[in-house]
Amino acid sequence: MSEGVRVPWSEGAWTHPPVDAEERGEALVVTAVEGSDAWRETYYGFVHDSEHGLLAPFAVGTAMEVEFEAEFAEQFDQAGMFVRASADRWVKVGVEFADGLLQLGAVVTHGRSDWSVAPMPAWLGRRVLVRVSRGDDALIVRAAVDGGPLQFVRVIPFEASLEAQAGPLVAAPTRPGLTVRFLAWRRTPADVSLH
Repeated sequence: MSEGVRVPWSEGAWTHPPVDAEERGEALVVTAVEGSDAWRETYYGFVHDSEHGLLAPFAVGTAMEVEFEAEFAEQFDQAGMFVRASADRWVKVGVEFADGLLQLGAVVTHGRSDWSVAPMPAWLGRRVLVRVSRGDDALIVRAAVDGGPLQFVRVIPFEASLEAQAGPLVAAPTRPGLTVRFLAWRRTPADVSLH
């Protein structure tokens, strides 16, 4: 789908190591630790800081994208991209199996987390692409399925002064055995427009 430059899996460093991460051809197959997640306080009252984010530097004026596929089946199974500036300033975007449906959405955390989703049941079992562009004062999130057109997901305030990293994300808050196959990790120029 993209003409970006592939990011070698070896360029990234894990926020928290998964059970397993194995290169198979150009893909990276990642198995999550049971109970892994990222969340801070809002509504639930807890802080979870155990997600599996494979992160590399994320500069202003660039975009990162990941493509992946998985059999999402249990509550809060999730995969996508993690953008991290600090322990309490981060964003996770992608798909999450919640309340019996695959949902496309984002958690934006600036001290405390918020969460927005849109049901995407037709995306279950298909190849998903998540793309995050970094501008001077914002992240622009888009997503696509099976090589189709990118669709807008969210615009998120994010200052240029923040030193950030980004890359593939996996978490499995409620079960063992979630395995996600990441097909690609790429850098490209940032999207220049919102619409």
